[in-house]
Amino acid sequence: MRGNDRVLDAETWYRASLGGTVPVFPALAGDLKVDVAVIGAGFTGLSAALELAAAGMRVAVLEDHVVGWGASGRNGGQVCTGYTVEMAAFERHLGREGAQVLFDVSEEAKQLLVSRCETHGIDCELTWGYLVCANKPSQMKTLAEWAEELAAYGYDRCRLIDKAELEAEHLGSAVYHGALVDPGAGHLHPLKLALGLAQAAARAGALIHERTPVLEMAEGQRIILHTPGGTVTADRLVLAANAYLGRLYPAIARRILPVASYIIATEPLGEERARSLIPRNAAVADANFVVDYFRLTPDHRLLFGGRCSYSGWHPRDLAGFMRPRMLRVFPQLADVAIDHAWGGHIAITMNRMPDAGIIGQHRNIWYAQGYSGQGVTLSGMMGKLMADHMLGRDERFELFTRLPHLPFPGGLLRRPAHALGMLFYRLRDALA
Repeated sequence: MRGNDRVLDAETWYRASLGGTVPVFPALAGDLKVDVAVIGAGFTGLSAALELAAAGMRVAVLEDHVVGWGASGRNGGQVCTGYTVEMAAFERHLGREGAQVLFDVSEEAKQLLVSRCETHGIDCELTWGYLVCANKPSQMKTLAEWAEELAAYGYDRCRLIDKAELEAEHLGSAVYHGALVDPGAGHLHPLKLALGLAQAAARAGALIHERTPVLEMAEGQRIILHTPGGTVTADRLVLAANAYLGRLYPAIARRILPVASYIIATEPLGEERARSLIPRNAAVADANFVVDYFRLTPDHRLLFGGRCSYSGWHPRDLAGFMRPRMLRVFPQLADVAIDHAWGGHIAITMNRMPDAGIIGQHRNIWYAQGYSGQGVTLSGMMGKLMADHMLGRDERFELFTRLPHLPFPGGLLRRPAHALGMLFYRLRDALA
């Protein structure tokens, strides 16, 4: 595997599937004064902008590339339940009551997604049904324990199925030992969701500027953002760049690590062959720490993702790199061509809990990042919680600010050290 950043900018199936229907927002030209500036036109930033603009605030969203260019428009589209870590981790810091509030937030995030799609006419192909599959027998116990924990938090919709039922009714693969069925999770077209949120925010009055990188930020009672085409002066700021924050705000950038994940999309399989793979059209992930995930598309392709890179190096032949993983699960696809292959960065935290806070000398900067693989639903909810907190109508955002986060080690060893640590989990996944 060698370095090749172009895979992180390759055209996704999501963008190709839109044809020529992509809305375009102008680059900033001139100087603006607003109540709130938002950096990042992904789920988090667009969600915050929508809520703030609907409440009558003057809002400007600045995006380095185009709406949904980052993780929000190139992820696996999987709508998941809960968080990446067990709820016991939240209990240690917030107590049982606080942990329950945050679990309820994660469920409310699904409801918010549905209501926004209905309210704003966003057809993002939202489909319900989810399978978490056991790669080895010992993972069936892990899945059972997870189902028990979810039930203890009031979510009792999951059930375990054995290998026979999995293969007879849910999945055309023989590699798994059983699964957890979750009818309250599912999948969607993430780029359609991002573009729909952008259009809804714009209709509410938010100004969205694509291809407008923030080159420099001056903090103070009023924040000044310098871009190639002008400046934005704002009373408050929402930092929503997540894995693409870069060096814009080092103090919080050190608390996340951008991790590359890769996805391939097959050629169209035809409806019958596609449904033989996943008969009930569920989203699927395995129970490993380094996850494989996959689902079908409306035009009957298989989208297959995983193989995270923590090192900053990416394969030159991404399709060739990912294809063996797909064939391990579905060897019957050996004759199928790969039409699209792309990658993108997600942001993880050291403890895999979301990182959020209010920062700056004047405490006028809100941020949320590090969803650690659960961002499709959580990011939209975090954007809303930031806006609600800023508007003084919901204090639940403050619970997230109480979660402790350590920075990743800095310097030249930042990525190699973490990649070495992740090797342990890959080895653990491989052991029976």
